[in-house]
Amino acid sequence: MVDFVQLQHVMKEQLDQDRAIRIIEVEAPTLEDAVSQAATLLNSSIRRLEYEVTERGSTGFMGAGKKDWKIKAYQRIEKRTIAEIEESALEDGVKAAPVVEDKNGYVFVQLRHEGVFIKVSVPTGRGKKVTNGQVRVALTERGITGYDQEIVNAVVKAADGDYVRVGDFQHNMANDAAMTVEIAEEEMKALLYVSPPGPGGCDITLESYQAFLKNNKVYHGIDLDFLRDFADNPVYKQRVVVAKGTPAVNGRDAYIQYNFENDQSKVHMREGADGRVDFKDLNIIKNVVEAQPLAKKIPAELGTAGRTVTGNPLPARDGRDIPIPLGKNVHLGDDKVTIISDMNGQVVEVSGKINVEPVYTVDGNVNLKTGNIIFLGTVVIKGSVEDGFSVKAAGNIEVTGTVEKAELDAEGDIIVHQGITGSKGDGIIRAGKSIWARFIENTVLEAGDMVIAQDGIINSRVDAFKRIICQGKRATIVGGRLRASEEINAKVLGSPTAGTETICEVGVDPKTKEQLAQLMENKVTLGKQLDDIKLNIQTLVNIKKQRKSLPEDKEDYLKELEEKRTETMKDVQKNNEAITKAQDFLANLTTRGRVSASAKVYPGVRVIIKDAKEDVRNEYKAVTFVLEDGLVRVTKYEEPDAQAMKGPDGFTTN
Repeated sequence: MVDFVQLQHVMKEQLDQDRAIRIIEVEAPTLEDAVSQAATLLNSSIRRLEYEVTERGSTGFMGAGKKDWKIKAYQRIEKRTIAEIEESALEDGVKAAPVVEDKNGYVFVQLRHEGVFIKVSVPTGRGKKVTNGQVRVALTERGITGYDQEIVNAVVKAADGDYVRVGDFQHNMANDAAMTVEIAEEEMKALLYVSPPGPGGCDITLESYQAFLKNNKVYHGIDLDFLRDFADNPVYKQRVVVAKGTPAVNGRDAYIQYNFENDQSKVHMREGADGRVDFKDLNIIKNVVEAQPLAKKIPAELGTAGRTVTGNPLPARDGRDIPIPLGKNVHLGDDKVTIISDMNGQVVEVSGKINVEPVYTVDGNVNLKTGNIIFLGTVVIKGSVEDGFSVKAAGNIEVTGTVEKAELDAEGDIIVHQGITGSKGDGIIRAGKSIWARFIENTVLEAGDMVIAQDGIINSRVDAFKRIICQGKRATIVGGRLRASEEINAKVLGSPTAGTETICEVGVDPKTKEQLAQLMENKVTLGKQLDDIKLNIQTLVNIKKQRKSLPEDKEDYLKELEEKRTETMKDVQKNNEAITKAQDFLANLTTRGRVSASAKVYPGVRVIIKDAKEDVRNEYKAVTFVLEDGLVRVTKYEEPDAQAMKGPDGFTTN
């Protein structure tokens, strides 16, 4: 019996076979040609081909109305039966035996010049053996009555598939089977036509077929398996293909295998975790890193010569070679066929050559047309960055126009030739080095070095590791919170209009101070968690002392709490160490720290230098606030460092 698992296996196997069937459509002048082409395309013999005529052909009349035959074809796949699975099923872990087809034995009769010959084949699988009665019927059908029964019995018993002479017959040479061969399709096919023998006529043997084909100059592409079967079971009065020429195959040309999408017209959009597509993420830029393989030349292949059925050679063309498209900032690998990047940047194909560009230029605005930009180099935008878009670069970012409520993130400098206009602090600009802009409004900025503005900074949160400088003709800092370790310097601080708070803080590292604030919050949270865990542990321990034991689930919970206590104590220790490190760093900052205004400071400005605070209540002109003896003091105005006034590539605050 085949169990359910075996049945599932059979069904899955048959389903896989059905899915693997490749159906092709072929069109040819004749049905025979269509079938032959289908067999070639499917790499199958004609006998294993299944096909359906979808449109019958027509020869037309005097060349008019001619139509080709159209067929759908596929290769027949022999499916295993349940019985075969049952027979071949073995224990788990043992490879199943090959499937054997059930096939009865068969008797073949040939009349030759030497006499009557028979051949008996052995059955396969559960097929039935040939009986003496079947042989007798087969001989009678050929008009043979005189034969040696003992030899027949021996042949039936042996069933070795060889022809054996069993008697004589009255030979009539005029009734022998006849054959002709036609060489067609420019010597690429040999078609055999056989006429059946008459009474007393001889059959044609395999050797006779082979000799006849050779005598008629058919030397190549003979299907011996087909011819052997045909000799046993000839098909009369039909042209059958017995040989096919081997067509010449031209060598494939060399080509470049790209490791990046080189079709500039294609846009790949990402689907988010919620299944929505963000149309701002177009992935137009093809970022690469140094030493990354970009493309590889696949060499040309040699052609394979063909041969006609008459043995004439058919020449083939070798594939054409191509040069390796080596451009700028790339080199050939050790294998001399792989193109490798020399640097981080964007891979582009220009004039048929592969280049890596360290600068990505946007000729216009960053918007829906360009999408968000992520680039492993410098980005130059010859326009503006519109609301809701982001630009991230491993180098610098330079914007000719304005930056609206957007996100800019660069490892180097960020240069905005016009202004940065966020909306209630929604925009965020981060730079590993400095940020340069004409004006800054309603934006969050973080700079690893300096923030330099020409016309003013309004209602923004600005953090700079070193300086915040605002020194143009209308250079005013109004509203918001600004923090720098060394200096904040502007023409005007604050506003004559009451109600606008401007906080200027120096003498600290803004990033470290923010980290310290977060660490202090973590300390409180971890302390509460640890107290709760200890309380739960103590409660369970008390219950255990009273009852001498705990239920299994409570015992498991106690172990879990003890493990959690250990982990939380480790987290508390790590957090305390980080707090100490941050506090030591801030305490040991040697920067002097100053806040300066070359024109005016209005009431409402709060000056913080390290831990000292000063709320400005009076209007000051041309002053600098410094720290003396733990207090904020007002002194004569000090100019900012002249080096700080120079921007990159000629950009200045004037």
